[in-house]
Amino acid sequence: MTDDASTSTEPGTSTPVLRVRGLVAGYDRIEALHGVDVEVHQGEAVTLIGSNGAGKTTLLRTIAGLMRPWRGTVEFLGEDVSRWPAERRARAGLALVPEGRRVFAGLTVEENLRLGGYPHPRSLAADGLATVYELFPKLRDRRTQAAGTMSGGEQQMLAIGRAMMSRPKLLLLDEPSLGLAPLAVREVADALVELAGRDTTLALVEQNATVAFHVARRGYLLDRGTLVTAGSVAELREDPRVHEAYLGQPVK
Repeated sequence: MTDDASTSTEPGTSTPVLRVRGLVAGYDRIEALHGVDVEVHQGEAVTLIGSNGAGKTTLLRTIAGLMRPWRGTVEFLGEDVSRWPAERRARAGLALVPEGRRVFAGLTVEENLRLGGYPHPRSLAADGLATVYELFPKLRDRRTQAAGTMSGGEQQMLAIGRAMMSRPKLLLLDEPSLGLAPLAVREVADALVELAGRDTTLALVEQNATVAFHVARRGYLLDRGTLVTAGSVAELREDPRVHEAYLGQPVK
């Protein structure tokens, strides 16, 4: 992977696709997010980094509508969607690639992809398949193979491709490199760079800082549910708080 290969729009040059303000959310009586503010602009690739338990997945789940915020707002395309159910947000153009991939193991690759294209017309689904197969040639080669028989990396490609079939206005990705072999991590990261280069708007949650900084140009650091800092990837690389969050591991 080469560093900073993606393209992005600098914040402030366009109306945000996503604006999160003062977001508080949690589980039962345990508050997991403490007033988080995040923005993602059109064509931008943004990363949300932090150690395990930082609140990254909670933030994505709340944005996607799988959790209700306790306080604060989630605005998507200029509209307050904080109380919208997940299905309505998905129809509006929010697509989540969940942690753990969650493909339909008994269905073929192409059947999984076509489910992602529902309810678009068949002509758009065909265009979507062509785009996904161009991005992930391995999926074309395995289009009749049962998804559950593929490697973890191939299933991650399928999960991303399935989300892309919905033609999302914002693609949310939760730990796409988790549990993958090094070669698969590289392939998935390079595919995300390719998507960013096509002006796909991405919000990427990652513990793997190398992947996060390869894909994104700008990011946020979460620590125990609190936004610690935000800035360009270059700034985050040099921030000692980033190094501390990664338990002293080198951030390349």
